[in-house]
Amino acid sequence: MTPAGANRRTAAALAAVIAVMAAMAWAAVPLYDLFCRVTGYGGTTQRAAAAPGAVLGREVTIRFDASRDRDMPWGFRPVQREMRLRVGETGLAFYEAWNPTDTTLAGTASYNVTPYAAGRFFTKIDCFCFRMQVLAPGERVEMPVTFFVDPALVEDAEGRLVHTITLSYSFHLAELPADAAAGPTN
Repeated sequence: MTPAGANRRTAAALAAVIAVMAAMAWAAVPLYDLFCRVTGYGGTTQRAAAAPGAVLGREVTIRFDASRDRDMPWGFRPVQREMRLRVGETGLAFYEAWNPTDTTLAGTASYNVTPYAAGRFFTKIDCFCFRMQVLAPGERVEMPVTFFVDPALVEDAEGRLVHTITLSYSFHLAELPADAAAGPTN
């Protein structure tokens, strides 16, 4: 093989390596998100259209936590600090947010549960965190989250040790959508 042929072959191999690495970098975030949703890794919760039919006798304490990114001027807190519910039972909790500024602002909430082992069993049916929230100046809202703890928790080696689950939300400032004059989207 001539030196020019070897150089072309090396350049083609390097281009292929770069293309594969770029494709992997592009797919990393969605694949990691899918992995977390399937496994509950890092306290990522699950989603469902409805609660299961089975409600067990075992109770779990659900604690509610709220925080804000340092750039988020809203007030944000859980209306209720904790509740007890039976495994498989549908729970409904509310968080309160208010905009003390004189400007309409948008925000999104990120969330997780602890202990992390509970993530794959804590399932949300509906949540304010699924949508961007827009609050007008001085506006105050109560935002619901509907959830259940999957009965499979009691069969899981780590899950059966879980008696208290903390649901945490953190609000972050978001870019105001063009249609923000329509008011809150909760």
